[in-house]
Amino acid sequence: MSVLVVGSVALDTVETPAGQVTDALGGSATYFSLAASLYTTPIRLVAVVGDDFPSHGLAILRDRQVDLTGLEIGAGQTFRWIGRYGDDLNSAETIATHLNVFARFDPKVPAEFRNTPVVFLANIDPELQLRVLDAVDGARLTAMDTMNFWIASKRDTVTEVMRSVDIVMLNEAELRQYSGTRNLVAAARQILDLGPRAVVVKKGEYGCSVFTPDRYFVVPAYPLEEVRDPTGAGDSFAGAFMGSLAGSPVLSWSAIQRAAFHGCVVASFACESFSVDRVLTLRREEVEERLGRLLSYSQVEPAREEEQDHVIQNVAAT
Repeated sequence: MSVLVVGSVALDTVETPAGQVTDALGGSATYFSLAASLYTTPIRLVAVVGDDFPSHGLAILRDRQVDLTGLEIGAGQTFRWIGRYGDDLNSAETIATHLNVFARFDPKVPAEFRNTPVVFLANIDPELQLRVLDAVDGARLTAMDTMNFWIASKRDTVTEVMRSVDIVMLNEAELRQYSGTRNLVAAARQILDLGPRAVVVKKGEYGCSVFTPDRYFVVPAYPLEEVRDPTGAGDSFAGAFMGSLAGSPVLSWSAIQRAAFHGCVVASFACESFSVDRVLTLRREEVEERLGRLLSYSQVEPAREEEQDHVIQNVAAT
């Protein structure tokens, strides 16, 4: 089943304790598309790049069956982000943001994209997100992401987008900022009261939480011994999450649970290299193998006779 994503395609310069890259392929729609393509194709991309965008970047997307009909190539330079991570890999220091052609981004949804059943609105101006929703007909599943800048500057419009989609994705800081409360349960309830069917809270190295009007679910992050670059983890999570849901006939609770696990697993792979390098080499078999391990980490073994159990330490009184 096809998935439509509207967002940014960028060139990132990133420094972490593990190293540095310059003008590496990035952007929310890029990470989303590559992750989602592990689950379903085609991925229909609506974005803009400059005429300086490298041809190998287009080839990477095409090779993963990303339909570039909606990718505009404008006169000027591609959106660039320059950032640095210190020891706290959950937050980046933005050194510079050069919007370039992205500053004039006016998403045009091609006619053949307008009946796409699954639509994801990546982090862009909420006014543009609403415009995209108006342009698509009959999507059976819609989701959105946002960021602190839009929450601060266009909160009412962000709220209108939230009212119009099935799933809202935020990180912890954004959820607290939007709601004005530190309690995540109360904060998620505020958004659910607007009408979405689920709120997904991305928690970085701590995994994610999922809230619906009557249920709550937590998925731990997959434990990594080394994180090289977390830049695309959140968007990779979203791509795997929505790609997994695209394969489900209904938006059921079990489908959302599975999608959350897949999101955390693919996000873990994205952190293992700079830019999209690890996601590009990722095979679905690797995802399933790591998924199995993460599921085993999240289960409690049933009570049984001690002699049949794996005894870590004898705690019985002697």
